[in-house]
Amino acid sequence: MSGLFDLTGKVALVVGGAGGIGRAQALGLADAGADVAVASRNLEHLEKVAEEIKAKGRQSLAVTVEVTQEKSVADMVEKVLKVFPHIDILVNAAGLAIRKPAETFPIDEWQQVMDINTRGTFLTCQAVGRVMIKQKSGKIINVSSVRGRYGLPAGYAAYCASKGAVDTLTRTLACEWAKHNVLVNAVAPTVVETDLTRDALADPAFANQMKSRIPLGKWAMPEDIVGATVFFAAEASDFITGQVLYIDGGVTTW
Repeated sequence: MSGLFDLTGKVALVVGGAGGIGRAQALGLADAGADVAVASRNLEHLEKVAEEIKAKGRQSLAVTVEVTQEKSVADMVEKVLKVFPHIDILVNAAGLAIRKPAETFPIDEWQQVMDINTRGTFLTCQAVGRVMIKQKSGKIINVSSVRGRYGLPAGYAAYCASKGAVDTLTRTLACEWAKHNVLVNAVAPTVVETDLTRDALADPAFANQMKSRIPLGKWAMPEDIVGATVFFAAEASDFITGQVLYIDGGVTTW
């Protein structure tokens, strides 16, 4: 059974790998045997993650990228392919959440969330997808959210919309690229305690509202997302594509 989850010889690219969920995913893929390139806007943080990966005996590379810019994404892929011969796994973990009432949500900020969460996911899928199509193989794991399926009366008009788009993009790419043996799935956590959510969780009313919806009665931690990520990256999921897996402590059960 262990062979089904062995990523030895595979190369992963984790976009948004400098911290939070992305860092945990990058380290988890390395633990499973993969060499891992990490990308984001913060090179200093990326290099620390790359060193952690190397300490596990894997190769790593830190690459800066602005996921909303097509050329920057293309440059990132080119840099990775100069070091590694192929890209077998793509994880899209870059994300942004801004919470404001829908009726007063500044459209520029709404668009900023959509650009990073949705446009960024598409651009990286597109650029790496071209590589995987040529290889005739690949695994793409997008980081979505339960908010892609369920609304929330807490100022998430941008975030929910962006993750709903990621879910549908995941299914659409899975349909289009199945003929190339490129499998596309998503992991969809509930609230995960990271730098992205820490300020929001400091609000007692918001924290209580969110926790009351989780049957397990606790937040997710970044490490809780690792198992599903390795599963979708590994041979164990070779007949699964177009799925959104909820890692939510039971939120979507009611």
